[in-house]
Amino acid sequence: MNMSYHRGEIRVIGLGPGDHRFMTHDADLALADATDLIGYIPYVERIPPRAGLIRHATDNRVELDRARHALDLAHQGKVVAIVSGGDPGVFAMAAALFEAIDHGTPEDRLIPINIHPGISAMNAAAAKLGAPLGHDLPWDVIARRLKAAAEGDFVIALYNPASKARPQSIFDAFKLLRDIKAPSTPVAFARAVGRHDEKHTLTSLAEADPSIVDMATLVMIGSSETRFIDKPDGTRWLYTPRSYGARP
Repeated sequence: MNMSYHRGEIRVIGLGPGDHRFMTHDADLALADATDLIGYIPYVERIPPRAGLIRHATDNRVELDRARHALDLAHQGKVVAIVSGGDPGVFAMAAALFEAIDHGTPEDRLIPINIHPGISAMNAAAAKLGAPLGHDLPWDVIARRLKAAAEGDFVIALYNPASKARPQSIFDAFKLLRDIKAPSTPVAFARAVGRHDEKHTLTSLAEADPSIVDMATLVMIGSSETRFIDKPDGTRWLYTPRSYGARP
């Protein structure tokens, strides 16, 4: 491969559930200097035309084609914005892009990728309705629900998983999960996301160390489909394919 060519980048951007008020400042910044815009027709139409921005609107159910098109453009040196409604990681274009990379060429893994989260319909609807998602639970209820989620093969996210008042629960949670899920199940500890001391730890269920978890850590446990993509610089991406049963 000729390493001297100008490599572009890909930004996968969540537009929120509708009105521009629900778009984040981060999403606006990511769109500001993009050269190419890719997405489902209604989402592309939400972005005002401007000089220097080429629009590539496509119909529904061609997510992998969009992702491959974005990779091709990035190899040509373009700054590509792939847009999704809501959050791009919730059954949307982020997973499609990583699936294309996973099954693509080694050169695809060299392209800088940034995911810009968006407000999901769940968050927007909850805010309009009141506070239907607010809940604190005793450990016996948490354990019952955690067991059901693990047996249902969901990707699981644990918020505020450990504190001085609840130091043991995270260890009990991992013991429960290890009795149900495969030892190789991917696990991520994402601490202080968006802050100066942000840190990510990617590991497996068997090797995960719950003692590093605190109130600022979000714990994510993959499904049987979740997998890592190794990058040339030694870091990794974590993703779950859009279609269940796609793992070889």
